[in-house]
Amino acid sequence: MTKETKLAETELSIEEKLRALYSLQLVDSEIDKIRILRGELPLEVQDLEDEVAGLETRITNLKGEVSELEKSVIGKTNEITASQALIKKYEEQQNNVRNNREYDSLSKEIEFQTLEIELCNKKIREFTAQTADKKEMMTEAQTMLEERKRDLESKKSELEEITHDTQKEEEQLTVKSVELQTRIEERLLMAYKRIRSNARNGLAVVPVKRDACGGCFNQIPPQRQLDIRSRKKIIVCEYCGRILVDDEIVGEAKQ
Repeated sequence: MTKETKLAETELSIEEKLRALYSLQLVDSEIDKIRILRGELPLEVQDLEDEVAGLETRITNLKGEVSELEKSVIGKTNEITASQALIKKYEEQQNNVRNNREYDSLSKEIEFQTLEIELCNKKIREFTAQTADKKEMMTEAQTMLEERKRDLESKKSELEEITHDTQKEEEQLTVKSVELQTRIEERLLMAYKRIRSNARNGLAVVPVKRDACGGCFNQIPPQRQLDIRSRKKIIVCEYCGRILVDDEIVGEAKQ
C-alpha cells in the first residue's frame, strides 16, 4: 500500500467511509446473487466427475481381476492336461511291471494325479463363478457409469449456460468490488469481511428500516438512530453486530 493511499484513507470522513462500505455491500450482494443462481451446480459437477472417475477405476480393476481369473482357469486346465498325460503314462507302465510293489507305486501316482484333476476342476468351478460375479459387477458399474456420464453432461451444460450468461457481469462486479475495497482502510475492511462471513445472508452493512436493524430486525433506540444519521462514527447493531447506515446513504448508493 502506497503512502498516497494511506493518506487518502486518513482523509476519508466517517460519512465517506459509510458510503464506501454500503456501496461495497451492494456490489458484493449482487455477486452473491449470481453465485446463488449457480447454486450447488459446481459442487454437483465435481461430485459427478469424482463418481465417474471412481467407476472408471472400478471397471478397470474388475477387468484386471477377470483377466487374472481367466489366466488361472487356463493354468488349471493345463495342469489337468498334464495330469491326464501322466495317468496315461502310469497306466501303460502298469502293463509292464515286474512285481506288485511297482504296480502299487504306480497306482498311488495315478490316484494322486486323479485327486489333482479333481482339485483343479474344483478351482476351475470357483474361478468361473468368480469370473461371472465380476462380469456382472462390471456390467452394473458400466450401466451406472453411462448414467452418471449423462448426468454429468447435463449438469455441465446447465452450469456452462448459467456461467456464460453471468460471467461477464460477475467479472465487472468483482473489479468494482476490488476498486471499492481500495478506498476503505484495512482495519475497517477486515471488520466488514468478518461480519459478512458470519452473516447467513452475507449482509455486513444494513440500513435502519422502520426503526429496526435491516439485518436482524431488532428495534434501534431513537437516540441511536440520531447517531446513525449524524454519521459521526461507525455504529453497529448491538444485537447482530452489523454496521448500520441511514436511509439517505442507501438512497444515494442505489441511484
